[in-house]
Amino acid sequence: MTQDPMTSTGKTTYSERTVQVDLGERSYGIEIGSGLLERLGEKIRQIVPSKRLAVISDETVAELHGPIAVASLEQAGYQVHLVTFPPGDSSKSLATASRLYDGLAAAGIERSNPIVTLGGGVTGDMGGFVAATWLRGVPFVQVPTTLEADVDASVGGKVAVNHSSGKNMIGAFYQPCRVLIDVGCLRTLPQRDLVAGLGESVKHGLIRDAAFFEWHEANADRILVCDEPTMIDLIERNCRIKAAVVAVDEREGHLRAILNFGHTFGHAVEAEMHYELRHGECVAIGLMAACRIGQKRGTIQVAEVERIEALLKKLGLPTRIPEQIPAQVLLDWMKRDKKVKAGRIQFVLPKGIGDVFITDDVTEEELREAAAATGTKT
Repeated sequence: MTQDPMTSTGKTTYSERTVQVDLGERSYGIEIGSGLLERLGEKIRQIVPSKRLAVISDETVAELHGPIAVASLEQAGYQVHLVTFPPGDSSKSLATASRLYDGLAAAGIERSNPIVTLGGGVTGDMGGFVAATWLRGVPFVQVPTTLEADVDASVGGKVAVNHSSGKNMIGAFYQPCRVLIDVGCLRTLPQRDLVAGLGESVKHGLIRDAAFFEWHEANADRILVCDEPTMIDLIERNCRIKAAVVAVDEREGHLRAILNFGHTFGHAVEAEMHYELRHGECVAIGLMAACRIGQKRGTIQVAEVERIEALLKKLGLPTRIPEQIPAQVLLDWMKRDKKVKAGRIQFVLPKGIGDVFITDDVTEEELREAAAATGTKT
């Protein structure tokens, strides 16, 4: 890691990284570094010059990071309209989106005026959905403030709100103009939220990069204390993996579906627990359930499954389905999942650390056995 000199404020900064998402005319860069929030205005001015813009944020993040972000944007000459909503996955709904539309209308946001989504995965998903649908689409810039959003939700253009039938059931593919990731925001995260973001990070190593999985094992201690150079490395490597997949398959025709590793069980647990568990926590549980199916089929060695579980536990992630959830309830959620095609669940299973495959032949019996092996009642 190349360390830059101290700034005049006494802060130590680190070299910024840029990851390109290659999607033709929809291509964009992901900028990763320290202190980007203070330079948000100049960064966005280079991409979307406009007189006004809207910032969408939840109330907690607006209080933590809103003043710095708004001040930077106003210094760059923008008329800034901050539109907020209550924090939490329960706000990720059409009802909240409608209230955000009201805010955009009151602010006079036109088609050339960008929306900046400042916050975690809920904000990026819902704010991106609002950007995709307001006036049939306005420019938007992702400014994630959580690790979960840094490594996954802010990259790839999936935007959505939840529905009573399941998570992210109403949405679109709509790419941002730019993603700006300030690792300094991670210092304000509760430890549980920092750890939750690691579920997606481990997943990326498991699907595409065994060396990155090993990197997690070697750097777990530095990750858990949020060492800034280590976090820049972690985020960059995650973004490169996801950007490479999205560049090949933007709309999840086939390859991009590997990013759903751990999500079939994970989304079911998340929905049944009424989003009390963090998304990344549910992904970690789902990874183990999928590994149990792979282990039973012989596609992954027992020693590798044990190694995966050991890393998840070392990072502080859950590996067991909450025991109060019956297997049948999980099956019912999975049958309603948006990944179901022609009545068959599209499932991602491991071949080994760093490699997975997609199948639609996982049986109900296999799902029940995996649920039992991962801790729930049959």
